[in-house]
Amino acid sequence: MTTNDRKFQPRFHKRVEEPYRINERITAPEVRVVGDSLEAGVYKIEEALRMARDRELDLVEISPNAEPPVCKIIDYSKFKYEQKRKQKEIKSKAQKNTLKEIRLGPNTDEHDLNFKIKHATKFLQEGAKVKVYVQFVGRTIVFKERGELLLLKFAQALEEYGKIEHLPKMEGRRMYLSISPKNSKN
Repeated sequence: MTTNDRKFQPRFHKRVEEPYRINERITAPEVRVVGDSLEAGVYKIEEALRMARDRELDLVEISPNAEPPVCKIIDYSKFKYEQKRKQKEIKSKAQKNTLKEIRLGPNTDEHDLNFKIKHATKFLQEGAKVKVYVQFVGRTIVFKERGELLLLKFAQALEEYGKIEHLPKMEGRRMYLSISPKNSKN
């Protein structure tokens, strides 16, 4: 097969399967029918389909594992739209754990420290965890105690917005400290 032959091969797109069975695709002989402005009850499938057609709506199987399966008489496109909207809402309400990192040097001066504290305050108020670390580059590794004091000063400034998860810890050439927001459930 040459490269020219590949161009003309048909491409197959996988058909998206509907998550719910509707109308004639429902296989159960009897169904429990629910819907707006109608008497809920168990009906034969033919009668349930007729009821849906009379209202110019669809019969949608919403609970296939129930005995008998539960179907709803509703406009299917509207039903799908509502399901998507509910999923989107659930996703947006799910808490997103974010971690923001702030880098300092052992010789960070007061103004820069205050500037970074303001950023950390904003992150904590938004509900994000903050990981503050002092990066020791080259010979600055001899100033470990300076780095530790800087981190503790940083944590003290953020006392009312967050709580310290652990005291400053050395990891390679970095000394870090994690702060989580006070209103967090962790």
